[in-house]
Amino acid sequence: MEQRPTVGKLSWDLLQHASPADHSAEEQMREQLDNYERNVFEAVENGKKLYGGDFYIVVETKKEPKMKNVIRNYFFPRMTCPTPTYDNSVYKYHRSEEHLQFLWVLPSKEVCKMMREYALEIPSEERELLQFVLDDADGTLLRRCKQLNGERV
Repeated sequence: MEQRPTVGKLSWDLLQHASPADHSAEEQMREQLDNYERNVFEAVENGKKLYGGDFYIVVETKKEPKMKNVIRNYFFPRMTCPTPTYDNSVYKYHRSEEHLQFLWVLPSKEVCKMMREYALEIPSEERELLQFVLDDADGTLLRRCKQLNGERV
């Protein structure tokens, strides 16, 4: 059986031989979006098997500490709404309507800090993300999470 190269080896090889012409940003973005969407719906299917009612999908984004060009998304269903956390996207699956609702996304701690500091300079296409960052900072997302979980606010 042929052994596949490790992610570390692939990452290293890419760093050593990367050429801007190898892969356009648009091609890479399209591939990532296709994979992202497929993984979200796979997590929904897994959640349907695990839970009888509504549930949540969390997408956790992690940078590999020793491979700066490797970023991974982890997709998993859970019964309760998660506490807002950096590098996470959260969806709610409404079983009766078979509808996936996007709730929020938070970038890294550093990006959140920068967005708060330069809020007036954030371009219009990033305003929705800025609003999530500001809602996290003032506790709005946490209150929403608690309401969704039936907790006292």
